[in-house]
Amino acid sequence: MSNERASGGEGMETSYGYETVGEGEKQGRVNAVFDRVASRYDLMNDLMSAGLHRVWKDNMVAALNPPRKRGYRALDVAGGTGDIAFRILKSSGGQAHVTVLDVNGAMLAEGQGRADKRGLSDKIDFVEANAEELPFEARSFDAVTIAFGIRNVPRIEVALGEAYRVLRRGGRFLCLEFSRVDVPFLEQAYEQWSFHAIPRIGRLVAGDEEPYRYLVESIRKFPSQGDFASMIERAGFERVRYTNYSGGIAALHSGWKL
Repeated sequence: MSNERASGGEGMETSYGYETVGEGEKQGRVNAVFDRVASRYDLMNDLMSAGLHRVWKDNMVAALNPPRKRGYRALDVAGGTGDIAFRILKSSGGQAHVTVLDVNGAMLAEGQGRADKRGLSDKIDFVEANAEELPFEARSFDAVTIAFGIRNVPRIEVALGEAYRVLRRGGRFLCLEFSRVDVPFLEQAYEQWSFHAIPRIGRLVAGDEEPYRYLVESIRKFPSQGDFASMIERAGFERVRYTNYSGGIAALHSGWKL
């Protein structure tokens, strides 16, 4: 058991929070977490970000700036509930087509229900599959996005390689993820909130503390901003950069397939 960050993604495939699990075991454990929190996913992110995840997601889609023209295709990985997909559609004036991919059926069911209620089922596809093995042909999408999902992927470097493969030339990769706080006082306060308050609130609100404890620990294990940017570059992306949000509580990474 270790609380050290994975500098280049090493060990993430066997890291279930601070617990080390056997190879091939992490995905099933993570699936169980999201089965338990699917209906409370927004609440989960509200707790972990003090509600700021909504602003960060808006900023992510603003950075993507999807064109208002037909034929633009975006893939949102680990986006089961449709949060990012709905924003991309709105930003594109309803012209984009978004494929939402998630390994968890409960999360996808939540997103499909929301899309149906909004009358958007013809503009969004929901696909149950693994980020490490995308069921799409090469050069199929203009953009690949993932928000608060990459740290739950066992083999991050494989998922990055798959994102690169399915992007068209000139396509963009955007990844929003909880990251390393770089403001000393804020870091201490956020640490206290994360490890002491969030699991307790999860127990009170959802009747279950363990999923929230895992999610907090998984943030601390995830590579730092610079290390993750290096992983994106190794996958083949160019012009890789990142922007910190709220003192580094979250960071938006981007890269281009040129």
